[in-house]
Amino acid sequence: MLTTGHFIKGCVIALTSIALLQACSKNGNETPPNASAKTEQVQSLAQVERVADGVILTLPDGPAKKVRLQVMADNIIRVTAVPGESLDVVPPSIQVVAQPTTNLPFTTDQQGNNLVLKTDVMTAEVSLSNGVITFRDAAGNLLLQEENRGTFSPVIGDPDDVDADSFAIRQEFNRNTDEGFFGLGQHQNGQVNYAGENVELTTYNLVISIPYVVSSRNYGVLWDNNSITRFGNPHEAQPLNASLKLYDAEGKEGGLTVRYYIGDELKLTRVEADFDHQFLRQGANLENPFPTEVADAYKNNTLRVELEGSVEASTSGKHQFRMYSSGYATLAFDGETVLERWRMNWNPWYHDHYMNMNAGEKKAIRVDWKPDGGYFHLRHLDAQSDEQQHQLSLASETGKAIDYYIVVGDNKDEVIAGYRRLTGKSVMLPKWAYGFWQSRERYKSSDEIITNLKEYRARKIPIDNIVLDWSYWPEDAWGSHDFDKQFFPDPKKLVDQVHDMNAQIMISVWPKFYPTTENYKELNAKGFMFNRNIEEENLDWIGKGYLNAFYDPFTPEATAIFWRQIKDKINVHGFDAWWLDAVEPDIHSNLSFTKRKELMTPNALGNGAEVFNAYAVPHAEGVYHGERNTDGDKRSFILTRSGFGGIQRTGAAIWSGDIVSRWSDMKDQIAAGISVNLAGVTNWTFDIGGFTPENRFRGSKKGFVGSWKDLDKEQVEEWQELNARWYQFGAFVPLYRSHGQNPYREIFNIADQGSETYESMVWYTKLRYRLMPYIYTLAGDTFHKDGTIMRGLVMDFPEDKKAWNINTQYMFGPAFLVNPVVEFKARSREVYLPSGTSWYDFYTGDKHEGGQTIDAAAPYSRMPLFVKAGSIVPTGPAIQYTDEGLNAPLTLNVYTGANGTFEIYEDDGRSYDYEKGQWSRIPVSYDEAKGELTIGDRIGSFEEMAEQRRISVRWISGPTKDAANFDAKPAKTLEYTGKAIIVKRAP
Repeated sequence: MLTTGHFIKGCVIALTSIALLQACSKNGNETPPNASAKTEQVQSLAQVERVADGVILTLPDGPAKKVRLQVMADNIIRVTAVPGESLDVVPPSIQVVAQPTTNLPFTTDQQGNNLVLKTDVMTAEVSLSNGVITFRDAAGNLLLQEENRGTFSPVIGDPDDVDADSFAIRQEFNRNTDEGFFGLGQHQNGQVNYAGENVELTTYNLVISIPYVVSSRNYGVLWDNNSITRFGNPHEAQPLNASLKLYDAEGKEGGLTVRYYIGDELKLTRVEADFDHQFLRQGANLENPFPTEVADAYKNNTLRVELEGSVEASTSGKHQFRMYSSGYATLAFDGETVLERWRMNWNPWYHDHYMNMNAGEKKAIRVDWKPDGGYFHLRHLDAQSDEQQHQLSLASETGKAIDYYIVVGDNKDEVIAGYRRLTGKSVMLPKWAYGFWQSRERYKSSDEIITNLKEYRARKIPIDNIVLDWSYWPEDAWGSHDFDKQFFPDPKKLVDQVHDMNAQIMISVWPKFYPTTENYKELNAKGFMFNRNIEEENLDWIGKGYLNAFYDPFTPEATAIFWRQIKDKINVHGFDAWWLDAVEPDIHSNLSFTKRKELMTPNALGNGAEVFNAYAVPHAEGVYHGERNTDGDKRSFILTRSGFGGIQRTGAAIWSGDIVSRWSDMKDQIAAGISVNLAGVTNWTFDIGGFTPENRFRGSKKGFVGSWKDLDKEQVEEWQELNARWYQFGAFVPLYRSHGQNPYREIFNIADQGSETYESMVWYTKLRYRLMPYIYTLAGDTFHKDGTIMRGLVMDFPEDKKAWNINTQYMFGPAFLVNPVVEFKARSREVYLPSGTSWYDFYTGDKHEGGQTIDAAAPYSRMPLFVKAGSIVPTGPAIQYTDEGLNAPLTLNVYTGANGTFEIYEDDGRSYDYEKGQWSRIPVSYDEAKGELTIGDRIGSFEEMAEQRRISVRWISGPTKDAANFDAKPAKTLEYTGKAIIVKRAP
C-alpha cells in the first residue's frame, strides 16, 4: 500500500508529492548524472495525493491536468478529470445527491507505472504516465477501459459567451467491444440495445434523457453533465450536402430536385442543396421560408413536396439518416421505403434509418412530404470505423470537467440500484397511482369531470384518478393559478365530489406565466423569469396569442415561491396530485436548439446550454419538498413530461409526451419504456391511444368527433382496434393511464358496451385491479429493494443474447412476459420465449419450453401474455378502486415447473410511514421437487394491517380453461395469522 514516506528500492515516494522515476538502477541506487543513455529514458509520472475518499493525480502533460478518483461505495467510483489546475471548477451536481464514503476501506498500491485503487468489489488501475483508467471486477475481469484521457475541445454548441474554463468534452471506452448497451432514458426510435448506434441525449416533448448507460457486462456509467450529450458518434447530424455528394433527378451534382405541388398541380421545380424547413425563427415565422410561389399553400395545408435524386458517400460503412418531420413524410432509397411516418404539425421529431454505403457509390433517394403546416429536414451522419462505432463514447457540448461514475454489480438490478444510490431513492407513489387514470385534453368544466367519473362508477369499471388538464384558468391569466369561474366555479366542491366517489383528481400546472399576472411579477422582481421570450415577442397559441415567459427553477428561492403560489391558489382546495407539464422547458415550440438555449439564458446556474437537459429535476423537487413540508402525512405525487437523472427522488412519474395515435408510435413506446426503466427510472407511462390522432379520426363529415359514433364509418374499425390493443398494452406498464385529444378517450366513448372492443378494454382494466397485490409489491420493491417494474429481457435473461435485441417484448415484474400487438388486423404475432425456463400461456395454461420463437395467438380481445414457470402471482378480489384492496383476501397463483419465491408487500398506501418501517411482507416460496408452497412468517407490520388474512392457492401446471379465471375454485383456502404455513400440492 502507498503511504507517506514509503520507500521502493531507494526511491522516495511521498504521496503528497510524487516524482516516480524509472531512472532508479536495479540495485536501488540513483542513476549517475553522467549516464546520459539512461537519462533519456526517464519518464515523468503523475504526482499522487491520497485523500479520505480516494486519490488525486496531477499529470505531467496531456489534455487533463488533474484526475480524481473518489470511492462513493465499494461498488461505485467517481472519476473527474479537468484540463486546469483546480478541481474546484466542477459545479455541484443536479443529478447526484450521494456523497463520497470516507470510512470505506480501500487500498492504493503502485504496480509498475500504474496506481491500483481497490475496494472489496472493484479495482481501478490508473496509468501514472497519462491518467488513463481501467476498471475490473473483484475477479479481475475487464469491465471498462478508457481509450484516452479524454478530449477537451472548444465549445461550439453554446450561443452565449463561453467561460474560459468550459470545454466540449468527450470520453471513449472499450473500443471494438462486443457488449450490449442499454438505458439512456426515453427515446423514440425503437432502440433497446444501443451497441453500434447513436443517441442524442437531449430534452424534448417526446424525449427524456437519463445519462445512465448499463452494460451487458454488469456495470453502469452515469455521465454527470447537463448539456446535450451524444452517445456513439460525437458529432451532430449534418445537412445532407455537408457530408454527402448530392445529385438531382437528372444526375447533375449540386443538390436534389425539389418539386412543389398544390394539390396535384406542379407549381415549382428547382434544385436545392439543403431542403431545410426544420425550425421557426420567431413567432410563427420559419427560419427558412418556402418559395413565394407556394408559401400560401404551406399555410393553408394544400402543399405537397417531392425530393428526388441521388446521394454519394465518401466513406464506406454504416451511415445514419435522421428524418426530422411532422405531417406525412416518406423516405425511400433505391425504390425501397425505409421510413413512413406521420406526426401532428406542431410536434415534429427525428426518425432514424441506418444504411450501409460504399464510398463512391450512388444511392437513389426520394422523399414525399405533405406538411400540413409541419416541419422537415433530412440530416446525415458519416460512417465511423467499426472499432469506433462499437465502443462506449459520451460527448457533451459544454462542461467544466469529464465527470462520471462507474457502478459495478452482479446483475442489472444491482447496477440500477447503484444509479439510485447516487441520484436518490425511487420515492414511493400513493397506491392509487397504480390504478386506472382517465384523462382528456381536456375536460372543460367541473360538470364534465363529475359526469364522466360518475359514468365509470355506474358501469362498474374500476378507476382511481381523473385529471384536470390545462386551461382551467381565465384565458388571459395563464400562471395566475386562478380558476375560470364560469366553468370551474367551486374547485373545492369539485374535489370533494371526486373524493366522495372514492377517486382522486390530478391537476395540470405549467411553469409558464403571462406578464400581467401577479405571480409573474413576484418572480420577475426577484430575477427568476426567462424574459427573452417576451423580449422577442413570441406569442403563444391561446386566443389572440399572449406574451409569456417560463420561470427559472435553478435556485431554491424560486422553486419555493413557485410552490407557495400553487399552494395558496390550488393546493388549498385539496387536489391530490400535480401534473407538471411542458418542463423541458417548451418555452416556444419549434425553435432551434440554439434558440432554446438562448431563451434559458441567463439562469441562476449559468446559461441555457450548461443546464439544457436538467430543468425538470429542480422544478419537480420544489413541488415535492414543498408539498411534503405542507402536507407531511400525504404522499406527494407528480407527473412530469420531462425528466433527468434523479427525477425518481421527487415523487414523480414520467410519461412519453405527445405521441401520436398510430401503430408505429405505439410500437416505439415499448422500447422507450424498457430503456427508461433500464436507466433507473421505473415509474413511467404513456398516453393510451396516443395523444394526437390524424385528422381522419378527429373530424368527420359530421364535424368534430367526440364519441366513436361521430367517426366516419370507414374509420371506426381502426380507431377501435388501435385503442383496444393500446389498452391491453397499457394494463402492463408501471402506470395505467388513458389520455389524448379527441376523439374522447373514455372507454364508453371508444366503443359501446357489449362490443368486443369495449369488453376487452374493461377486461384488462379489471385484470389490472385483480393483479394489484402483485403490482403494488413491484411498486414497494422499487423503493425497498431498488426494483424495476418494466424489465428489458436482458435483465432477467442476460445469457440469452437473442433476448438482448428484442424491442417489442419485456417482463412486467418477475412473472409476466408481455407482448403487445402493434399491427392493425394482426391476429397472431411472433413471440420469443427466452431460454433457461418454461413458459405458460396466461389464458390457456399451455406450457412451452424457452429458447424458441412461436407464433402466438392474438385474437382481437387478447394480447399474448406468458408467465414464467416458478412464478407466484398474488391476486385480489374484484374491486373498483385500490383502497378496497387493503386487507382483502389473497389468492396465490402458483405456476409450477420450477422453484419460485415472492414477497407480498403491503403498507397503508397513502402516507410516508413506510419510511419509518410501517410496512409488512408475506414471504412465499415454492419447492418444485417437494410440491410444497410455504407461506412464511409475516415480516413487519403497519397500523392499518389486519392480523388475519384469508389466502387461497391455485396451481397452474398445464392446460385449463380456468387459467386466467381468478374466481375459479382454488385448490386450498386457509386463514393466515402471520405464522408459517405449508401447503402441499396434490399429486
